[in-house]
Amino acid sequence: MNRFCRGLLLIILSFAVSLPLLADDGLLGQVFEQKQSGVQIQGEGEVIRLLSDDTKGSRHQRFILRLASGQTLLVAHNIDLAPRIADLKVGDSVGFFGEYEWNARGGVIHWTHHDPRGRHPAGWLSHGGRKYQ
Repeated sequence: MNRFCRGLLLIILSFAVSLPLLADDGLLGQVFEQKQSGVQIQGEGEVIRLLSDDTKGSRHQRFILRLASGQTLLVAHNIDLAPRIADLKVGDSVGFFGEYEWNARGGVIHWTHHDPRGRHPAGWLSHGGRKYQ
């Protein structure tokens, strides 16, 4: 099964059940080990580092999360399409739903916002009881 089919299957399953798609650290670890990309995934982690915004092209708020498993993820949140998390601090918990892209350092989560063209599943970040999409 190619990565597109796997990603599509995860999306379909998320709509097929009444509970949201929950990605435990095991699933994220599996996606990382198999060097998969383009997978819609949900999870939660602790902010371990705040990075400067990426200002080339679309602006992105960037930070690194550590999952309970110890795996790290770079979050690249498009702040031209979704609100910035203004009060984000190291140690905060952040939930996410977005597209996972593999890299050797743990991966990147992006598409944590709506798609203005309506072609991509809408993602989000959650922090302090608020959803950023």
